[in-house]
Amino acid sequence: GLPKKMALELFKPFIMRELVIRGKASNIKAAKKMVEREDKEVWEVIEDVIADHPVLLNRAPTLHRLGIQAFQPVLVEGKAIRVHPLVCVAFNADFDGDQMA
Repeated sequence: GLPKKMALELFKPFIMRELVIRGKASNIKAAKKMVEREDKEVWEVIEDVIADHPVLLNRAPTLHRLGIQAFQPVLVEGKAIRVHPLVCVAFNADFDGDQMA
């Protein structure tokens, strides 16, 4: 799972573009203000935006090809990236404070 605030920052250019295309904002500047205010229209658009964009998850040091993987994001509450336990083996991740990007 990808935290909502993190997704908002990661996909900001795509969200702003989609707001203008859908007519929710008149220009990029107005769309940027909508994203900063976190208007309800932004949360409607972000679901469609993330459906088309996988995210890459990396755990340093990347020693083999499974150290970086692509995932289809799912929005979650909170501040932590949530990963299914079955993919932790590929990342050589345990739950003692490991950091991933």
